[in-house]
Amino acid sequence: MKAMKHLAYHYGIKMRFYPSNQQKEMIKRNYDAQRFVYNSYVGNNRIIYQIKKLSYLQQLTSNLPFVSPLPTKHQLDLINYMQTLQNLISTPKHLRDAYNFLRVKQIDSLAIANAVQNYHKAWLNYHKIGQGIPQFHKKSNEWSYQTNCLYTNNKLKNTYLTNGITRFIDQCHLKIPKIGIVKVKNVRNFIQKRINKQIPTRIGTVTLRKTVDNQFYVSLQLASDIPFVKPMKLVGNPIGIDLNLDNFLTESNGSMVKNPKFYRKSKKKLAKLQQVLNRRERHVKKLGRNLKNASNYQKQYQLVAKLQVKIKRQRRNFLNNLSTILVKNHDLIVAKELRSKNMLKNHALAQANSDVGWRTFLSMLEYKAKLYVKQFVTINPKYTTQRCHNCGTIMGHNGYPKLTLKDRIWTCPICQVYHVRDWNAAINILAKQQNVW
Repeated sequence: MKAMKHLAYHYGIKMRFYPSNQQKEMIKRNYDAQRFVYNSYVGNNRIIYQIKKLSYLQQLTSNLPFVSPLPTKHQLDLINYMQTLQNLISTPKHLRDAYNFLRVKQIDSLAIANAVQNYHKAWLNYHKIGQGIPQFHKKSNEWSYQTNCLYTNNKLKNTYLTNGITRFIDQCHLKIPKIGIVKVKNVRNFIQKRINKQIPTRIGTVTLRKTVDNQFYVSLQLASDIPFVKPMKLVGNPIGIDLNLDNFLTESNGSMVKNPKFYRKSKKKLAKLQQVLNRRERHVKKLGRNLKNASNYQKQYQLVAKLQVKIKRQRRNFLNNLSTILVKNHDLIVAKELRSKNMLKNHALAQANSDVGWRTFLSMLEYKAKLYVKQFVTINPKYTTQRCHNCGTIMGHNGYPKLTLKDRIWTCPICQVYHVRDWNAAINILAKQQNVW
């Protein structure tokens, strides 16, 4: 039986499921437990760091910095406390032994193990990137926790979607550890085929999530030596794309895709709903009541949450459809590297840049290109908007004025070719990747 990392193909699926009230309570318990464990590691390690830092500073400020003086009673107490905390978070078992509520039957031990693993992964990412130390997870109306699918029979030669502790009972029902059997919706056709034909497939990480509008989703990480999708035929059609705000993108062949602006279309309606929500919040606080027990406030909160989630889903659906069409119709897709932080510094365009979802779109192109054996690359955008693709003249050099954001159309001062700025940039992006200039 192969491990996940040794299998050739990986795929992720997300399905909506419908838990009972009892199952919802168990999901909430596991979410709280996983959050508590993660926050325990964050808090305890911060205390340990402060104790070590204090001891180091005391040694440096002493008369003999290279000789360890005898510790005082207070220092001994701090050292003992630090050792207690280190022992507590050394293994998940010690933490479960210290807190009895983590040992009840409803709590999934794999959820606790995943919380510890996610904490260590956060530190690894910090050491790689240099920013983003682990922070406390706050309470939220959106719940999520991770568990794993284990295969208890080690003698199995192959793993299937129907023989793990997380498994499909049939095409419409899934069994999840501690939660039990739940009804699922939107099961993909290839999953149904793998269930019926018993195609070897391993389930890895299982993530359960409740959104702010009270919808429940389960995400499964799958792996197999048999590909999940068939590679698409090569069509021999490379393309460069320029992402912009006027049109969502412009292709090097001249095609343009309109920017849907989902947030801007719903902005006024969302603002009105939020005004009512704020007014009800002030009224509840004035009466000294808890917001959780205020039914009118909670109803309005759900209306705001549903509209926000609707905007998010509209945007994601648009990006998914567009990225799939591009990957299917082109063997090579070239885009410019995005510097989101720099774009958001322009406060006049920050909201529009956040609404358009370029970073998500590029990540979709990247993983779909790998999935369908196509090629997606990004290039340095330097001079792509300032260069004439016909003669190579670069505006802003040799005494020619530099193009500003207002200059959407321009004429080359050397060859007199009329340019649409975004189309010209898309042609330059493809040419730069192909080393034409």
